[in-house]
Amino acid sequence: MTTVIETYARFAAGLRAAPLDDEVCHHAVRAVVDWFAACVPGGVMAPATLVGEALSDQVGAGAASLVPGGTRATPQTAALINGTASHTVEFDDIFRDGLYHPGTPTISAALAAAELAGADGARLIAGVVAGYEVSNRIAMAVNPRHYDYWHTTATVGCFGAAAAASVVLDLNADETAHALATAATMAAGLQQAFRADAMSKPLHSGRAAEAGVLAARLAKAGVTGALDALEGPRGFGAAMSGPDVDWRAATDGLGSDWTITRVTFKNHAACGHVHAAVDAVAEIAAANGITVDRIARIEAASYAKSLEICGNPEPTTAFEAKFSLPYCVAAVLTRGSVRRAAFEVDALADPAIRALAAKVVHTVDPGCEAAFPRVRSARAAIVTVDGRRFEHFAPTRKGDPDNPLTDSELDDKFHELTDPVLGPTAAAGLLVRLRDLATAGDVGALLRDVALPRAAE
Repeated sequence: MTTVIETYARFAAGLRAAPLDDEVCHHAVRAVVDWFAACVPGGVMAPATLVGEALSDQVGAGAASLVPGGTRATPQTAALINGTASHTVEFDDIFRDGLYHPGTPTISAALAAAELAGADGARLIAGVVAGYEVSNRIAMAVNPRHYDYWHTTATVGCFGAAAAASVVLDLNADETAHALATAATMAAGLQQAFRADAMSKPLHSGRAAEAGVLAARLAKAGVTGALDALEGPRGFGAAMSGPDVDWRAATDGLGSDWTITRVTFKNHAACGHVHAAVDAVAEIAAANGITVDRIARIEAASYAKSLEICGNPEPTTAFEAKFSLPYCVAAVLTRGSVRRAAFEVDALADPAIRALAAKVVHTVDPGCEAAFPRVRSARAAIVTVDGRRFEHFAPTRKGDPDNPLTDSELDDKFHELTDPVLGPTAAAGLLVRLRDLATAGDVGALLRDVALPRAAE
């Protein structure tokens, strides 16, 4: 009997030669552009910089590159550090149906493997697509229960990274199956890590990327794994989600229903669980000309996980603020956006933001809760000092597949995040090359291009 892992492996290995639909390729390129937008600023910040210092014996030489400086490193180390960097500024993509950030582990692993193998852009894209399709389906299968304790990006991310690296490194179906099986037993990452002001959350995606590259390299050398590691009685599903995972549904549509076309690209630099509320209150204020001085109370009702994870009304650090719906709502009304500037030192100390955040009442709306996780919605109201009440329902988030960022908006996001690090000219040059990724030659040449090392000067 064919196991779930073997089904995924045959699909992934088949992408090595099968031509991909233009739309699928386009969405994969969008994902890579978005990954660089998040990774470039994250690469010059802690914890990525600290990981580089800690692993100094593995940095400075090797077959792969760190972003944005172009510093050489071993492939696993590059996957670890770039995977960490790309999850640091909380601007990386989301597969909402799976409560999962697929890009950070998948693309970090794919790029490291591409440099190791000397792969071209088409092979990189095939690996990215394989990683998204395999891991997105696993994420859907094990959630929402898995998300009670586990960080999906850390756990399921190992499968995305392993599938991507396997395709890029040209593993056959049997080898890919063993890579996925080995990745299954490496998968871990506790949600407690982002219920506190710690650096563990971005490390989760980096560790998943590293595990995927390692698993693929081991499998290529002949290391085997338990092929029933997903559905077995002591396997990933039973241990980390429960006995009722529908693994048959987890392979439905594989190769025809492309989940990568339904990825969310963030419009705000904060936890995705705050986005719908931010969008709703911003719409109320803009549509009705409401200024901060006129606001007496803000009501933000969303789903239970939003309140559970992002209910902190008084964050003290930038990390905590990104997971605070009251803070983010106040920031968008006070500063006009919830981008990186909203979490700088001056914003965190801004008495206007703090005063407005204290007026936010964060609750659970039954309708939003019933629609979660397939829909991330929020119902908001602003009550003014003269007693007038203005309401708005955000049925989705800006950036979700049913309200997507256009290519132009994604490019704007890319420049906003990368220009301060690379400079506008170098950033523009990198973006042009990323948009032409499908026809690019050696991916390593792109990563070693002068557009990236300029950041280190």
